[in-house]
Amino acid sequence: MGDETWANIQLVKSKRERFREKFKRRKAERETILNYAGGGGANATSLQLCNIATSSSATSSSSDIDAGKSPIPVGVVPTTSSSQDDPSLECALLECLNEALPPVQAIQLSETLSTKLRRTLPSKAINNLLEKFAYKELISITQGTSEGRTSLTVVAVEHSKVTAVLDAEHREKKVPPTAVAVEAQSIRERETKKVGEEIMELLSKPTAKEQSLAQRFRSQGGAKVQEFCPHGTKEECERATKKGGPQCGRLHFRKIIQKHTDESLGDCSFLNTCFHMDTCRYVHYEVDYTGVSGQQQQEQESSMLMTIPRARPEERTILFPPQWIQCDLRFLDMSLLGKFAVIMADPPWDIHMELPYGTMSDDEMRQLNIPMMQEEGLIFLWVTGRAMELGRECLKLWGYERVDEIIWVKTNQLQRIIRTGRTGHWLNHGKEHCLVGMKGNPKVNRGLDGDVIVAEVRATSHKPDEIYGIIERLSPGTRKLELFGRPHNVQPNWVTLGNQLEGVNLLEEDLVKAFKERYPDGICCKQTPQ
Repeated sequence: MGDETWANIQLVKSKRERFREKFKRRKAERETILNYAGGGGANATSLQLCNIATSSSATSSSSDIDAGKSPIPVGVVPTTSSSQDDPSLECALLECLNEALPPVQAIQLSETLSTKLRRTLPSKAINNLLEKFAYKELISITQGTSEGRTSLTVVAVEHSKVTAVLDAEHREKKVPPTAVAVEAQSIRERETKKVGEEIMELLSKPTAKEQSLAQRFRSQGGAKVQEFCPHGTKEECERATKKGGPQCGRLHFRKIIQKHTDESLGDCSFLNTCFHMDTCRYVHYEVDYTGVSGQQQQEQESSMLMTIPRARPEERTILFPPQWIQCDLRFLDMSLLGKFAVIMADPPWDIHMELPYGTMSDDEMRQLNIPMMQEEGLIFLWVTGRAMELGRECLKLWGYERVDEIIWVKTNQLQRIIRTGRTGHWLNHGKEHCLVGMKGNPKVNRGLDGDVIVAEVRATSHKPDEIYGIIERLSPGTRKLELFGRPHNVQPNWVTLGNQLEGVNLLEEDLVKAFKERYPDGICCKQTPQ
């Protein structure tokens, strides 16, 4: 409650008290008149009326003269001294309350303040301030009667709030008017600040080269994606939106209700990655494509194709068809593959968990012949759990310097952050890390992408496809190698190696010739004699 509101309350209270006193005075006059009318006759009555009127008028006039006030017009509420706030008195009372030990009576506070301020303080002023502090929730008070008079008792004090109010008052007092002028910036300081802001603005603007680079990797025709509705299902979306409002054009989900589904159990924690979806009693979802029209999106894409300029021939990235080799990386002769600008690996780390695939020991990971495949370039190494420190050790052992780290924040089918993952010993893991190492001084496009990927979880150990776009924009059109890949990992401009691939698919003439000379039968999943 502000001071202005408190002053208005005090005005209303003083007006009410004056009306009450006036009513009591007139009641006493009426009773006196009736008493004299019953026993003293008309002369006595008239004489008494004159005396009463004279005394009352004299009393009122003398009080007005003593106070130095003019007669008060009807309907005007005078301001009394009790309704006016005294800042010094308020601060002194707050300091006493902050030091006092409740319960404390208002009479004790009045005596303490009178001694401290060396002046007599009316009890009414103290009571008004205590009520004001109670309205502001600085203290808690109770009202009682002592010797026929109403007395207030402070039963509790909010010391933190009182201290904050006192600190604010002290700060206002400590800052002199001249300090504002001294702290004001001079013309020279303002000019220097303005020049600094202009320099920062120029430095933060992208250069022509950066703009051209961003334009080169911009999706032609716009993003070919549709946004999911944050409300989930179409029914929830209709309930959340107002009636008669625009129809939601985003994708929604539809509940999969089977005979064994119990909706009261809620959603399945694993949703579309559940291993027992045929028997799971929890609710699962699928994308609801009903009512989704692609005509408007196609028109928007065609208009964007007309407005976005095509890349120049020298800026176009040539994509070579994907290549792969089914092999065991522990026994494959890496020297026949040649050199690569980027290497990415998702090793089967031995993380002491039951996994649906084989793992490699720490020593086998350290002994991989990674240095032979790269003189300078980047390596992206996926790590998890205890393998984080081992991955850093391997990078250093292979001759790389860790320069960055990408974090994959996992989301579920409903585009929400995962809280019940299948990995993690102490805490459920909702993210994975990809260490970025560098060897030499490779030519890469810096500053195009961020270091956080927010993507949906799919099959076990299936990394987000967004990582391929990040790497391609970082080093476009170069040879890239992926280790421990699976069929879904094959990509243009990439050579994928892994024991879960199917056969051998090589297109580069030099690579085909070297592979046939080394492995005439095309089998490289077991150790062969040198």
